[in-house]
Amino acid sequence: MKKLQEFIAERFNQLSRGFVATPNSREDLEAFAKSNKGSMDLVLMQMAINYGYKMAMEDVQEIVESK
Repeated sequence: MKKLQEFIAERFNQLSRGFVATPNSREDLEAFAKSNKGSMDLVLMQMAINYGYKMAMEDVQEIVESK
């Protein structure tokens, strides 16, 4: 279990150090999408991928912590 927790912590750390920012919330992602008016679609796509990954890791973390 400890190795899994270390894995999760490292993945969160990688998300915070990426070239493209990982949004903290869906609202942040939607605000960026609205403000850029389609001019940064590649960045928006990467932000969405990062946010989806973050959500998945938070789900895994929640399961691990509940055990």
